[in-house]
Amino acid sequence: MAVAKRVFQLGANCGIRLSKSGGIDASKVCSGGLLIDRSQSNGFGSVNFYSSVSSYKSSANKFDYRQISQLAKPNGKRAFLVDTLALVRSLEAQGVPSKQAEAITSAITEVLNDSLENVAHSFVSRAEMQKSEMVQDGNLSKFKSEVQSSQEHHFSLLQRETEKLRNDIEKMRSELRYEIDKLTAGQRLDLNLERGRIRDELANQNAETTNLTNKLDREIHALRAQLEAAKYEVIKYCIGTLVSISAVGLAVLRLYT
Repeated sequence: MAVAKRVFQLGANCGIRLSKSGGIDASKVCSGGLLIDRSQSNGFGSVNFYSSVSSYKSSANKFDYRQISQLAKPNGKRAFLVDTLALVRSLEAQGVPSKQAEAITSAITEVLNDSLENVAHSFVSRAEMQKSEMVQDGNLSKFKSEVQSSQEHHFSLLQRETEKLRNDIEKMRSELRYEIDKLTAGQRLDLNLERGRIRDELANQNAETTNLTNKLDREIHALRAQLEAAKYEVIKYCIGTLVSISAVGLAVLRLYT
């Protein structure tokens, strides 16, 4: 257990150091091993694993082959995660048998590759994130343009409705003004006709009043003339009566004298 724990710590430290150092150049390594190829499919990254084995002969260590874990990037370059050859040599230097060292190295490589696969499935690459941001920016721009076009469309509709309402109001105002002018003209005509009729009636009444006044004046003058004639007749009869009485009185006086 202590040896296995030591081996895992050694492999992890080796992977961390290699990942921090930027990887090992593939041209300087004698043998290829387990490599990871990342490709794009349906917008998400998928990880495919490939293994290769090459022979490595050394009279000092008596190894048949060694494996190196390496990552294939989209641009064609490979970043090595674990130097399996150095790890096997380190384990053998600590007294671990060759086959066990190779098995432990293979297990560490599989664990790292599984972890890398889980990370690759759990996270998104920078290119995919930029692509998603570009898609979101495009959708946002499209949404903004649609909102702007919708606002312009609604604004134009509102302007047309406002213009239509303004025209209807002007039409109703002109019709109302025409009706008011028509009613005013009719009332004015009726008033003028009524005024003329009243003027005619007043003229007729004035004429009748004048005729009645003239008739009354004529009758009054006639009655006055009749009264004057009757007065003259009464005076004449009174004078005649007085003369007759005087004559009779004188005659009576003469008889008695």
